[in-house]
Amino acid sequence: MDAQHDATGNAARPVLEAPDIARVLTRIAHEIVERAKGADDVVLLGIPTRGVFLARRLADKLEQITGRKTPVGSLDITMHRDDLRLRPARALARTEIPGEGIEGSLVVLVDDVLFSGRTIRAALDALGDIGRPRAVQLAVLVDRGHRELPIRADYVGKNLPTSLRETVKVQLAEEDGRDAVLLGVQQAAPADAQ
Repeated sequence: MDAQHDATGNAARPVLEAPDIARVLTRIAHEIVERAKGADDVVLLGIPTRGVFLARRLADKLEQITGRKTPVGSLDITMHRDDLRLRPARALARTEIPGEGIEGSLVVLVDDVLFSGRTIRAALDALGDIGRPRAVQLAVLVDRGHRELPIRADYVGKNLPTSLRETVKVQLAEEDGRDAVLLGVQQAAPADAQ
């Protein structure tokens, strides 16, 4: 695999390419069907931005397996983040809940990268504002470790042990024009910028 460059221009190497991503999403879909005993009451909620695209892809795979459409939506977590006062204001994303709602359903939250767990904590808070599912599970494309909260994924495409200096960038065709997971090294900030 050739070295690429991430959005900041840093050298990054691909750890997953398009065929790998398709394969792990197929595996995750099969695991969901197996654990949910058919996936009749599953609702997929993607966390913007790339989690939404992954949730839609998983819904397509679930339909291929079960022959039924799986409700899919998105869950904006912006107002539930614990770093709102630390970062500049950001635009709100859309929350779209399927018409059937989530009451009594098995909600599978879908995100691209699991890191500290803070995004998922915010998603659980946002979900609580919407309704009360029967259960909540988590599917992620990449788990890179370094958890700060007691949160773990139920479905993982790839466990990717990283150092804190490394970056993981997920690219999806819908947003970035290609499918890949890139592993790079974060550049140190200049001394006068600290």
